[in-house]
Amino acid sequence: MTKPIVLIDYLNYLKSIRGLSLITIKEYSYDLEVFFEYQIIRKIYYGDRSSYEKDFKDSDINKIINPDFLGDLNITDFYSYLSYLDNEKNDNPTTRSRKISALKSFYNYLYQEIEVIDKNITIKLKNPKISKRQPVYLTLDETERLLYVINAEKNDFLRARDLAIVFTFLTTGMRLSELVSINVNDIENDHFSIVGKGNKERTIYLTDNALRLIHHYLKVRNDYLGDKYVDALFVSTRKKRISNRTVQATIEKYLEKAGFDTSIYSTHKLRHTAATLMYKYGNVDIRALKDILGHTSISTTQIYTHLEDEDLKKAINKNPLSDMEI
Repeated sequence: MTKPIVLIDYLNYLKSIRGLSLITIKEYSYDLEVFFEYQIIRKIYYGDRSSYEKDFKDSDINKIINPDFLGDLNITDFYSYLSYLDNEKNDNPTTRSRKISALKSFYNYLYQEIEVIDKNITIKLKNPKISKRQPVYLTLDETERLLYVINAEKNDFLRARDLAIVFTFLTTGMRLSELVSINVNDIENDHFSIVGKGNKERTIYLTDNALRLIHHYLKVRNDYLGDKYVDALFVSTRKKRISNRTVQATIEKYLEKAGFDTSIYSTHKLRHTAATLMYKYGNVDIRALKDILGHTSISTTQIYTHLEDEDLKKAINKNPLSDMEI
């Protein structure tokens, strides 16, 4: 589908005014094009996809997808689209939440920024419930997207510091309070010791690439601090130990730039992500994962070792009885 002018203008706004990453903008574009196509089939072709595929011409796109058409869509049209994502595209609740965020951002732009529609009906849309039994986490691709956004930070000090912070979270599964408490002198070769929850001390091991990022950050940090001495590893722009809230606000900023809904994704979700990636891709034993995360009980660790629906399906199908004819 050719992009309509209203979408092209919006994508330019995201890049030049909002400063979002190209990856995020590409995802917003894809999500909105799927939405446009669905509404064209629903409203113009009365749900007949075959007629749409046969008769629709790209040259007609701006005659249909314009502020008048978009402003006339009612809440039922949106609910129908969300039902389509759930029942036909099989999008999980997290993916649907991201697509709702894309719609809300686009309609907010139409209503508040350029004022071409009379009301923003997307404020009525609610994110689907995400099961509490399955913690929210970033997939491997989504993790790479977040790191890409941080790496695009133009300020040298912030880029070095924030990459080191986020990568340390993602590769160690540390708690926020533990991370901000680290001092420079705590680091010994490839590890450091921390006093975590319950006043229990444990050793945190660093990956080679996490160490490289920290060492690079230390060089930038020393130049930034000049003659001032600060024992904290991670420092704020005010040249003192970074606070929990500053780390949270910083990560939320990058999550938003990467296109994540910050009412769902947060700093703590990086801990979930670390646990999931270690368990899923690193074949880490659950008892080892318990010690890495600093859990007292293994039952707490088990909530991080969830499998995605597709993995569960594959596991079921590996049962030797699955091919038995009866």
